[in-house]
Amino acid sequence: MRIGVLGAGHLGRIHLRCLYSLADRWEVVGYHDPDPAAAAAVEALAQSEGWQTPVAFPTPQALFDAADAVAIVTPTPEHGRLAQEALARGIHCFIEKPVTTALEEAEALVRARDAAQRVVQVGHVERFNPAFEAARSHLSAPRFIEAHRLAPFNPRGLDVPVVFDLMIHDIDLALHVLDGDVARVAANGVSVVGGSVDIANARLEFTSGAVANLTASRVSVNTMRKVRLFQPDAYLSVDLLNRSAQVMRLEDVAAGEERDPYGFYLDVPGRTARRIHIEEPEVGEANAIADELADFHAACSGHHPCRVPLEDGLAALRVATEVMERIQHSLTPTS
Repeated sequence: MRIGVLGAGHLGRIHLRCLYSLADRWEVVGYHDPDPAAAAAVEALAQSEGWQTPVAFPTPQALFDAADAVAIVTPTPEHGRLAQEALARGIHCFIEKPVTTALEEAEALVRARDAAQRVVQVGHVERFNPAFEAARSHLSAPRFIEAHRLAPFNPRGLDVPVVFDLMIHDIDLALHVLDGDVARVAANGVSVVGGSVDIANARLEFTSGAVANLTASRVSVNTMRKVRLFQPDAYLSVDLLNRSAQVMRLEDVAAGEERDPYGFYLDVPGRTARRIHIEEPEVGEANAIADELADFHAACSGHHPCRVPLEDGLAALRVATEVMERIQHSLTPTS
């Protein structure tokens, strides 16, 4: 199946590299980016990777004419327009997160996708993170999630607030693993380096009673991408950056049972003694972006349903939009 890439900036070039690694699935027809510096960077990458230099199409329309699918890795404000045009031409779309900047655009894409009968997948890549994949089988109705996603300042991504740039990853994970719908949102945030919010915290309360507490910053000294999940039988800690996972469970200890001298035990008067069992699930070697693009191919080929459909991108955007509304309200002076 033929695919092209719209946008050849830092992330677009990563997509190109991953697509070339999936040559058994995708035929890369080329890319479009109006920036000459991006074209030069693609040529340098092709030389270093030993590829034939990808075709640089002069317009998105010329790329559409040559492709069955496109990966849209442009600045977010361009997502909606480009995806609409691609779908009108009958082309499958992979759209980097956030799916669009406005809910109305994303809702219009749902209608366009249904009319075109094509696949639209959203790039919520943490679903494919091998550390999250390793922890997934241990999840059982978690009740609380705490996530910290911190990054040093980088001009990339400043076209949207940190809520849409970084926090939306953890919003998607929370929506994916917690039961119920979001019933209440509380949030605050501040701008540090520009005109949009750079540090934000949000508390999401679900109809099931579950809660997510999410923090994101793009002006941090250190990088962190950690998610902690609490459920009745276990506590899970997932390091999405360093790709590790840890599961801690409480197991009942029978009276008189011989104890491990190196074990951790809880002896509460009037209750059965319990041991803290710590497990570190094996985290496989994987490239999450390559895996999501392989999954996109499988969905386009009809092998299985899309794992991160447009509806999921819309749901994350809807919550992110409400978070931003709460932040803006918190920043509005009261008389």
